[in-house]
Amino acid sequence: MVKLTQDQFDLYTYKNTGKSVSVRSFTWTNQSHVSVQVITYGATITSMKVPDKNGAIKDVVGGGSTIAEYQKAEVYFGATVGRVANRIGNGQFRLFDQIVNVSKNLGKHQLHGGFVGFDKVIWEYYVSGNKVIMSYHSADGEEGYPGDVVVHATFELTENNEFLVEYKATTTKPTFVNLTNHSYFNLAGHDAGASELYKHVVCINADQITEVDNDSIPTGKLLPVANTVFDLQVPKVLGDVITKVPNSDGFDHNFCINKGPEQGTTFIARVYHPESGRMLEVYSNQPGVQFYTSNFFPENPKTYKGDKTKLATLSGKGASYYKHGALCLETQNWPDAPNHDNFPKSILVPGETYHHNVAYKFSVKN
Repeated sequence: MVKLTQDQFDLYTYKNTGKSVSVRSFTWTNQSHVSVQVITYGATITSMKVPDKNGAIKDVVGGGSTIAEYQKAEVYFGATVGRVANRIGNGQFRLFDQIVNVSKNLGKHQLHGGFVGFDKVIWEYYVSGNKVIMSYHSADGEEGYPGDVVVHATFELTENNEFLVEYKATTTKPTFVNLTNHSYFNLAGHDAGASELYKHVVCINADQITEVDNDSIPTGKLLPVANTVFDLQVPKVLGDVITKVPNSDGFDHNFCINKGPEQGTTFIARVYHPESGRMLEVYSNQPGVQFYTSNFFPENPKTYKGDKTKLATLSGKGASYYKHGALCLETQNWPDAPNHDNFPKSILVPGETYHHNVAYKFSVKN
């Protein structure tokens, strides 16, 4: 039997009015001692606690203990990201015969929905059995996007140790929608750092990636992964390949899943940490997954050989987070899809429903 409890996580204060509202938390626990918590700020996964092969339970996702920690971090810990996840090149796209300009929060580009994306707002909620449904109304013109968009995110933990997330969205005008969850995983424990992440064995069900330029904007070209560091169809130890990624400090690439959404939910990726025995499998109906290895996290002062007085800090849940300390598997449409006719369709029109599901399945391998 799965138990669901509700509590107050923290208070969120609106800067323009000074009014404070309660951020609610929802925590599921099953009989296998797997537990997951989600909060209404950003429809964010704040923790995933999973036993190892000896029964020791650890939280395997990075995050914060307070709203202030999430606001300071600015790395999308566990959040629902939108209206369009990933990058929009030059902050614009063509929508039929119109050029639409959206906000530019990454130089001349947009990243993860703009300055105030879905990750930085309070979502409404209601509970139905063991499901929590969170909703957000994204107004026409928000961050430059046309159309009033209503989004529903449904969360549920099962007795089979699967955490299920389902996104649905509708619009009043033609627009683009591409959502994702941005959880940072380290199966040795959220605070275990790069040394443990390098031991993870990673497999991704993709035989192509989208080529990107120096700003990580897709060029429109697809590159086969065969005979490259990106060939993760055969499982690889992360530490053996992460330093071999060309022109990058690690992985931050969209992998084109071998089966598209027309085949329904399919296997996306598998991550295994041999020492703990913890394994995570990801399934989704989305055509891509952004594999990211926290390349832009601050350097660890214990190993960094440069000017340590200039090192930034990134912290949460009583831990400090450093470069390569976690990995993300962001199921989504391909980045910058509105600007590439050969990418999967990302336009949403009135009368249609955007539908995205993802399952995170935990297990233990002895």
